[in-house]
Amino acid sequence: MDRSNPRERVAEQHRTGTGTARVPYPITIRTAPVVRKEYVTERMVRLTVGGEELTGFHSYQADDHVRIVLPEPDGSLRLPTPREDLMLNWPRPMPPTRKYTVRRWDPATREIDLDFVLHRGGLASTWVEAVGIGEDVHLAGPPGAKTFPHNRAHYVFAVDATALPAAARWIEESPPDVSVQLVVETDGSEADEAALRAYPLAARDGLDVRFCAPRDGASTLADTVAALPLRTMDLSRTFLFAAGEAESLRGLRAWSKGRLDALFTGYWKRGVAGLED
Repeated sequence: MDRSNPRERVAEQHRTGTGTARVPYPITIRTAPVVRKEYVTERMVRLTVGGEELTGFHSYQADDHVRIVLPEPDGSLRLPTPREDLMLNWPRPMPPTRKYTVRRWDPATREIDLDFVLHRGGLASTWVEAVGIGEDVHLAGPPGAKTFPHNRAHYVFAVDATALPAAARWIEESPPDVSVQLVVETDGSEADEAALRAYPLAARDGLDVRFCAPRDGASTLADTVAALPLRTMDLSRTFLFAAGEAESLRGLRAWSKGRLDALFTGYWKRGVAGLED
């Protein structure tokens, strides 16, 4: 697998691509300390990690992710080791890990922002609430980019809290002359909607943000996106990015098929720890 020149290959796909494509990155394991920690909302913590170990880090797509290696229950760590083919050898059984979106990567300061949705009893949620400034974070990846073109006139993002950081990064980094509709699905509670509305997004022209909530326990993401005024736009110049709880994306997959180009990613699944998509 060719893992060379990922920056150039992702940039070319953004400029001239006509669909989605995977661009592999060189993969290694890095250890970097926490340099900042803040609550961006009542339900989301942002860790900023930085340092010399992040020299050469690759992240060129808004939904790139790293795999954080977490301590065992006894506090010990089992880390993967780099291979000559720019991949990793993982210990078996697998150590506790969770995947998180690279919310921001600044190569000049060698800093990464990672946003964690808090939920009681969650492995990573418990860890991030306890971690302190100066403590080490062990990051594997990103493994590569699921690239999609940045040359469309209009983009629709349909996400939940876990995929909101990816949408927010794209809104910051995407071309300024495109319009964006962002649909965010809450968990149905007023507290969750308030927290999601408080999540910081870059101000830009042509950004339309809407919120929806489950109805009778079922996702309304597909219905909300279908009700957007897409018919007034050229669907061949529209791209849909949908990510979040896997089952909640089913209706949207069916609605978009044959209608417009799209990228779907299940970030998590109810009742399943550490979903692999």
